[in-house]
Amino acid sequence: MREEQDSNMADTQAWDIRLENLRVGYPGHVVLDGIDAHLPAGKISVILGGSGCGKSTLLRHILGLSQPQRGTVSMGGKNLFKLKKSEFRRLRRRMGVLFQDGALLGSLTLGQNVGLPLSEHTRLAPAAIEAIVCDKLGLVGLESFVDYYPSQLSGGMRKRGGLARAIAMDPPVLFCDEPTSGLDPINAAQMDELLLRMKQMLAVTIVVVSHDLDSLRKIADYAMVLHEGRAVYTGEINGLLETRDPYLRQFLDRSPERRVLA
Repeated sequence: MREEQDSNMADTQAWDIRLENLRVGYPGHVVLDGIDAHLPAGKISVILGGSGCGKSTLLRHILGLSQPQRGTVSMGGKNLFKLKKSEFRRLRRRMGVLFQDGALLGSLTLGQNVGLPLSEHTRLAPAAIEAIVCDKLGLVGLESFVDYYPSQLSGGMRKRGGLARAIAMDPPVLFCDEPTSGLDPINAAQMDELLLRMKQMLAVTIVVVSHDLDSLRKIADYAMVLHEGRAVYTGEINGLLETRDPYLRQFLDRSPERRVLA
């Protein structure tokens, strides 16, 4: 059933996200344990770590796609896994998600892709949807490509199109899974600038899963570093960049060997 546009799109206040004593994984296997973090509202938080450290698993649980083995995930003051199914579905519709490859539907034009959440979850008139689509595509610099199909767009353009779709319903929280992965340095820098613009122009909390250290330094207000099944750092970005922890320094400096600092 479609949601009324008034109730779905009027709440534009950014949500904070709290993880408390969180244990996540799969049957018979724990991936991360003892995760405690506060991802602040209206800021950009970056979750990073080495390959296989559990970044994607954690993201699935924050999105409510998987049930944690222990602990809580709260968003906007609501415990995701204590909500009624109907409340949970309404909350999920308020989350914007940018997938790694943009995840645009190949059978739809760019404009149709961006307008899909609006046509599925609101009762807006087609003309109103078209106006919002043009506005969101304008924000990501793709207003001239509204009638193009995904196969006609470059990888960077598809990611920007995915970002436009993710913000189509003015979500209070936006999740980005490896937004600069596979992009050349110029397109990666443009994606960073877009995320900073989203933070400045929209009332939105942005959570980025990444291993891009250049992007981390440019966009992050807050960081979480995952390693060996736990969060080895959670806090403001300056504290991470100034750390003298041997593992964190090895990670940040891209060093093949861990150094013990005096």
